[in-house]
Amino acid sequence: MIHTKRTSRGMAVAPHHLASQAALAILRDGGNAIEAMVAAASTIAVVYPHMNSIGGDGFWLIVKPDGETVAIDACGAAGSAVSIEAYRSRGMETIPFRGPLAANTVAGTVSGWDMALKISQTLGGKLPLSALLADAIHYARNGFPVTDGQAETTLSKLAELKDVPGFAEVFVPQGAVPKAGDQFVNLPLASTLQSLADDGLDSFYRGALAQRIVADLAAAGSLLTIADLQAHRAELKKPLQLAHSAGTLFNTAPPTQGLVSLAILGLLDRVGLSDVEPDSADHVHLAVEATKRAFGLRDQFINDPAYMTVDPQALLAPAALDALASGIDIAQAASWGKGKGPGDTIWMGTCDASGLSVSFIQSIYHEFGSGIVLKETGINWQNRGASFQLDSQHLWALVPGKKPFHTLNPAAARLKDGRVMVYGNMGGDGQPQSQSAVFTRHVVFGQALQTAITAPRWLLGRTWGKSSDSLKLESRFPVAVIEALRARGHEVDVMAAYDSALGHAGAIVRHPDGLMEGASDPRSDGVVAAF
Repeated sequence: MIHTKRTSRGMAVAPHHLASQAALAILRDGGNAIEAMVAAASTIAVVYPHMNSIGGDGFWLIVKPDGETVAIDACGAAGSAVSIEAYRSRGMETIPFRGPLAANTVAGTVSGWDMALKISQTLGGKLPLSALLADAIHYARNGFPVTDGQAETTLSKLAELKDVPGFAEVFVPQGAVPKAGDQFVNLPLASTLQSLADDGLDSFYRGALAQRIVADLAAAGSLLTIADLQAHRAELKKPLQLAHSAGTLFNTAPPTQGLVSLAILGLLDRVGLSDVEPDSADHVHLAVEATKRAFGLRDQFINDPAYMTVDPQALLAPAALDALASGIDIAQAASWGKGKGPGDTIWMGTCDASGLSVSFIQSIYHEFGSGIVLKETGINWQNRGASFQLDSQHLWALVPGKKPFHTLNPAAARLKDGRVMVYGNMGGDGQPQSQSAVFTRHVVFGQALQTAITAPRWLLGRTWGKSSDSLKLESRFPVAVIEALRARGHEVDVMAAYDSALGHAGAIVRHPDGLMEGASDPRSDGVVAAF
């Protein structure tokens, strides 16, 4: 049995153990939680390449010791030459999910690291960038053992990715898919990370490195230009907030679906969840029905903030949530539309002895993103812009300079009893649902933090590796619960006992006395690292 980990000095959780340990090394050296997160983010971009990359986007929630919570939007926009006409002129009816024309948005995550470190400096952060990127550089240059997940994902996606520029050269070295335990090296990426350490993170967008990246992109056939990289800046934002009976909950604003995560918990706070049995058919049913209504808000309103006509915070107002909650039927499943599709992502959390806590998420969208790997810089570029539509009337119509929709949404909470919680998950539609499972199990029902993450999980809709819109339940749910849900009208598919398709969750909770509790997901390759 995996137990909740505890400490009072410093803690990190990530879905890969080397990323957790990279963060812990920084905490041990006197770094703060933000500096530790940059170390973890750079490391996991190397050692978990099927899930994320420095060629992707990132979002931060930073909970400061004084209670202020801030968000960073490090989402890249569509390039200036990326338009509906650019695809139509090539005879395309939709944006491809793979290849150079899927690499159509700027990679923003490195800009988010840069902005976070500026915030860190106001909180006493002082470690050099070279120290924060040291582990990432080491693993890219000298190699790391391939995980089961990387080996399995490479094999399963090889047919659709083998001919994408740069993919086979990096991810299928010597023509063979690496096996779990094989050493994996990416020397061009090591050089790129070393350039960032030497020249600063902004060089990704406005330095000599940016010039090399754009030359790489052009050689691969992407429409992105140097002007697109130069125009990009991470944005400091006010997070969305939910007034919950247990405290104040935070998540990221559009273009993420943080609204969905908060709306689910706001609705569950209104339908008598605390009166039902944990992990029962009632618990799952209410969570799924809340999810359907929250997805309705997403599909109607969430867009690039520059294109939104509604204040997303207003959708979390008590009266708005009351109206939505009134339609939830404890005995009958409602119909709903379709999910937004998969997303390959990592969530990580850190906390230091001062109480500074970070909830962070980084992604390249589908497994291996667009699939292109830039020859000279070793960067695997995201395909997040494949979510745009080539219909000018669609909510997510492609427009040059527009930000794409993101399933990404890191979560945090300041509870009325003084605890601070950072938590999250990967997995497309599953992210907000797993957040609701972890939060309700731990905060509403009082389950131990590790129990809340390990317990059998549900997911309505699509996630990575699964494209159906059914309600998916891990097989560890009792047969009686599964049949009770079917009787209420849910189309149920039973998954493996610990199924990665239902995401890799994690959480850290800091108590008022300084005690930290952490939990990682047995479905992942991660650990809680603490000292």
